[in-house]
Amino acid sequence: MDKIDKMLLEKVSDLHKISLGAFNIRKNGQVLDRKTTKEIEIIPKKDKSGIDIIVKPNVQNKAVHIPVIITAGGLNDLVYNDFYIGKNADVTIVAGCGIHNATNETSTHNGIHSFHLAENSHVKYIERHVGEGKGKGGKILNPITKIYQKENSFMEIETLQLGGVTSSERKTFASLGENAHLDIQENILTENTETATTSFKVTLKGKNSKVEVVSHSVAKGDSYQEFKSNLIGKNECFGHVECDGILLNNARIISVPMIDALSSDASLVHEAAIGKIAGDELIKLMTLGLSEEEAEDVIIKGFLMG
Repeated sequence: MDKIDKMLLEKVSDLHKISLGAFNIRKNGQVLDRKTTKEIEIIPKKDKSGIDIIVKPNVQNKAVHIPVIITAGGLNDLVYNDFYIGKNADVTIVAGCGIHNATNETSTHNGIHSFHLAENSHVKYIERHVGEGKGKGGKILNPITKIYQKENSFMEIETLQLGGVTSSERKTFASLGENAHLDIQENILTENTETATTSFKVTLKGKNSKVEVVSHSVAKGDSYQEFKSNLIGKNECFGHVECDGILLNNARIISVPMIDALSSDASLVHEAAIGKIAGDELIKLMTLGLSEEEAEDVIIKGFLMG
């Protein structure tokens, strides 16, 4: 791996060195390196590009890294990854894609991830997107996430995209069983003429199922963001969606909510707030010696990173 490879891996998966756990590193459409363990198997698909990640039952406090890096222009990468999480397992999965494009040709990565959570399992899923390179070629990332949770399972999702990605379209579909809980935290920054669209469709099928979706977005320059959510309550359940956005310059953010209570015992809530940075916040920081631009950056970083 060269310096660019290492830089991208560090940004998308915190890999200064290869993890001692299971991992699969993909570069420019090909497997760069892979390691499987007795607790977590990584099996290449035979019929298409991608892998099956099998986490054995009762595995505790283990991690698997599956980053993708692209350093070539004109590449259209497509990969299918399926995760099978065993009963009572507890695992952290670190994914994401970094594109460094120094050419004038567009490079694209489309990752289709499906998660199958068995009873009482717990997954923390971290996905980061990074765009780098001074070439005029586009850096496009379009992830699709499908989630199937059985009873008493819990999944946490953290997604992070902090500028540099020309265009992204993120789609998430989930189906929750009895007492299943899904918690999603999304953080997106767009700049210049970048665009980002995210959509969530969550079906709360099981009794006492629960979903929390929190989206923090900042749009700068002439960039555009669109947030769509669709909660469907088919049982006694709770769903909450919160979309908060900050606008700067000529940017635009649209929030499109939809809630559908098919059961009288379903409780579904959507909240949205989009606006500019409060002037008193800027003034407070500027009295400490910061420029207006520096003050904006401090507020944005705190907003996105919590």
